[in-house]
This record gives sequence, structure tokens and C-alpha cells, in this order.
Amino acid sequence: MPVFDFAQEEKDNAKAVKTYVTFKSDEPDATVERPILVLQKKEEMAHHICGTFTNPITRTSFEINTENGVVSSDILRVDLRFVSLLGWLGENHIPVRLSGAITDEGYAVYKIRETGIGNGKLSSDDGFLQFMLERLFASNAPSEEETDEDEVEDGDDMKLTSIQSITDFITCAGRTFPDNIRLWARRNLAVAKSAEVTIEERRHAQRALSIMTSIQWKSDYFEAIDPVEARRILDEELYGLESVKQRIMETVIQVNRTHTLPSYGLLLCGPAGVGKSQIAYAVARILKLPWTTLDMSSINDPEQLTGSSRIYSNAKPGIIMEAFSNASTSNLVFIINELDKANSGKGNGNPADVLLTLLDNLGFTDNYMECMIPTMGVYPIATANVKADISAPLMSRFAVIDIPDYTVEEKKEIFKRFSLPKVLKRMGMSPEECQVTEDGLDAVMEKFVISTGIRNVEQAAEHLAANALYQIEVDKVKNVVFDREMVNKIS
Repeated sequence: MPVFDFAQEEKDNAKAVKTYVTFKSDEPDATVERPILVLQKKEEMAHHICGTFTNPITRTSFEINTENGVVSSDILRVDLRFVSLLGWLGENHIPVRLSGAITDEGYAVYKIRETGIGNGKLSSDDGFLQFMLERLFASNAPSEEETDEDEVEDGDDMKLTSIQSITDFITCAGRTFPDNIRLWARRNLAVAKSAEVTIEERRHAQRALSIMTSIQWKSDYFEAIDPVEARRILDEELYGLESVKQRIMETVIQVNRTHTLPSYGLLLCGPAGVGKSQIAYAVARILKLPWTTLDMSSINDPEQLTGSSRIYSNAKPGIIMEAFSNASTSNLVFIINELDKANSGKGNGNPADVLLTLLDNLGFTDNYMECMIPTMGVYPIATANVKADISAPLMSRFAVIDIPDYTVEEKKEIFKRFSLPKVLKRMGMSPEECQVTEDGLDAVMEKFVISTGIRNVEQAAEHLAANALYQIEVDKVKNVVFDREMVNKIS
């Protein structure tokens, strides 16, 4: 770990002393019991103390401003996530106010606020510091490795889309970034700041940095999932389909044992309208991950997925990279709709081939970003109507779940228990105002539910409810009971 030596003058004879030890923590916030750092006790310490992180005597310390002058207090312990941030605060001599309390161990600090104005270093005064603290609290603790001091970045005087804020963010994030992205960021910062490249190259580098720093890079460790809650979500979203629910629950139990995502994603195959996308959304809810969709039927060129090279002035990232950026996290569910349409590329290649690296979880490279994006936290769920239209390499990267169509009896239950009550609630109608007899329900199935899936079931419920509402409002009846004869009269 580094020793914070923030003195401006060079000291030939002084030897730097690191006074602190680091500890790992994944707590989402700080308290006196779970502090950001611990300082050596001093009589001058109160609930709030003001000063700067500095090192005038080559010791890792905090200088406290008191009525009687400046008092130096050694840093004893530091949360590993905040080492780089404290280093940045000290290097830029940014005055801060610490909030803490005296404990047996020392002065436990649980809050840091910036107090200086006009120092020319902060991107947005205290706003940037609080943003950094929030992001670091949400980060996983990095591994304890020695820092190469040659890798330290110097800030400049320009302005999280500006070069200054990007520089500050990367410096403060430290090793909470994956190593390859941290090195990539330094190279792109050099391009964005260089006067020896074109304006277009600097603009592309700055845009790529802005996208990359907007993503919260998480580890591939997943907390255990409550199987009872997982089953409740499945029962809430799906009627029947017990074999499908069983396969999903097996995936949940696997995550609980390994704390990692399964090696293979899910491929949901079945006729249109049976609820494949709904199952995918339910899995995302169970995993507690954000989700994004890729509609393969609208992708004709691999470049739409991989992005375009920066040699073009109108270059931009691909859809996959934009999905990471929009989700603001590296752990998410990719829902790939209509995978069986992925082989019909009309451009310079096959879009299906691009998906292979994403599905292998070995990392994905975007042509615009020019960087390998870790994909260990990505869980792909694909949907398809016809398995025969999916290439063998793609099929081999999924665990296939066949979704059968619902039987007529199941569609009746869905109509009575889910579709009609949902429509009535949305229209502000009570269940007594629109009722369907058993023979009326048979007529609904025969007349309106003629295709696969349950979309026709929902449309039929909408049709009957709208007809009942019309009779109640226009004909002034109190309620409507649909039997076979009334259903057959509806056009």
C-alpha cells in the first residue's frame, strides 16, 4: 500500500513512514462502528474537525485546524476502498471536515465533506466528493496489492463528462476499477489531453471515458437468493408451467451454492404469446439485476452490436456497450429477443457471430471503446420461436427450456383469475359489474382465443370489459353477465 507523502518540497534525509493498515469492507455506508478511517486520538478532537490530509513530516496523517494552531494526527486504519480517495484529497490539499467520534481504537470517521472554496481543483466542490463517496461505498473492496506509484495520475485545471472530473474519478476510484479498464482509462486520458492528436480523436477518447466511468464495475460474487421469494415471484408472473418453474428454481439453487452465475444462459423456446419475455423479466427480478433487451430481428449488421471504429467522425459504441452504460452496472440480465432471427444478417457479417463472445463470459470487445469489457456478471436469457433456425454454436451456449402452449382449460383459468380481474381494475370496475358464466367462458375460448399464447386471452378480457362498461354507462344497467348467447352477439 502507498504512503501518502503530499509535501511539495523534496526531503533528502526523511524516510516515509506508513502509519496505517487497511481493512476490507463491503458495507454500503459508514457509522462509528464501521468507519471510513480511524485517526490517532487527540485532545483537540470534537464531533467535527476541519483540516487537510497532509504529510509534512513524512507520516500518513491528518492536520487538524484548532484555535491554538495545527495539530497532526496519524491515520491508523483505512477502508481499502477509500485509500485512493484520501490520497487524492491530500495531493490536491483539499480542506475537508470530518465527522466522527472517539472510540477505544481512536477517532472513528464516518463522514467527509469538502469545505474549501475556489481552490481550483475540485470538479464541482463538495458535490463531486459526495458522488465519489457514494460510488466507492457501492463498490467491492479491491485486492490488497502494491500500487505502482508511476501509475499515479496528475489532475489538470479543466472541468463526470469533463476531462477534469473524469481524471478525478479515475484517480479516486483506484483499484475498484478492473485492472485492464484502469490501464485503458489512463491511455485514453493521455489521448484526451494531448495536443498532438486531432480534435476528433480527443473527442472520441473523452466520450469513451465518460461512458466507461458511468458503469459501476462489480465483482462476479452473488448473494444467496431466498428460494421462497423466488417461487413467489414465479407464481405471481406465471400460471402453470411447473416444469419451467422447476428449471428456473434449479438455477436459483445453483447460484446459492456457488455464489456465481451459471455457465450457461437460458434459451426459452416456444410459440408466440406464451410468455417467454415475461419469464425472462421474472428471472431478472429474482436475481435482483437490471435488465436490457436486444431485439435481434431489427439488427442487420454486426456493427450495430460491436460499435464502429473511431476513425469515423460519426463513430459510436454498439448496442451492447450502450446497454452497460444505460444500466450503469456491469452485472445485468441481457434479454435477447428472437434469437432465431439472428442469422439473417444483411450487412458485412452475421450478427449471431457477435453474440458468441458475449455468451462465453470471457469478455466482450467494442470497436469504439477499444477495450475488453468483463462479462462475468452478465446473465443472458434468449427467446425464440423456432429452435431449428438457431445455429449450433449459439444453441450450445444455452440451457434450453421448451415453453409449451397453454391448454384450453389453463387459458380459462388465466382468463378468470388474472386477465379479467386485471382489466377490470384498470378500468375502475368492480368484479360484480362484469361477470362471465361457464358456458359464456367456453364461448369466449371458441370465438376469441383461436391462436397460440395468451395474448388473445387478454384481448378477449379487454373486449368483454369494454362492452360491459358501455352497457353500464350508456344503457344504465347495473351489471352485465355474459353467457354464451351474449358472447356470440359481440362483434
